[in-house]
Amino acid sequence: MALIAAGCTSREAEQQADALENRADTVHDQAAQAADATENHADQMDARADGVDSPTEQTMENQADAARESAERSADALEEKADQVRDAGR
Repeated sequence: MALIAAGCTSREAEQQADALENRADTVHDQAAQAADATENHADQMDARADGVDSPTEQTMENQADAARESAERSADALEEKADQVRDAGR
């Protein structure tokens, strides 16, 4: 989504910013769900209840953490853009 065009009202800017923030929430929520599913699958792969992760389980959990962090950066960028849109509409 492009930043607001010149002459855009503050209401339109607010709507665009809200849409960006909603997208950020969606990115964050979808990534969290996917990461949780990956971690749950990893836990099911290691049937031992000894508190020690197998190498495969640890790798999957690391991948889930990396995906979560990447999504968080994307969501943060969208929220920053929303703030810029809001500021430009004032």
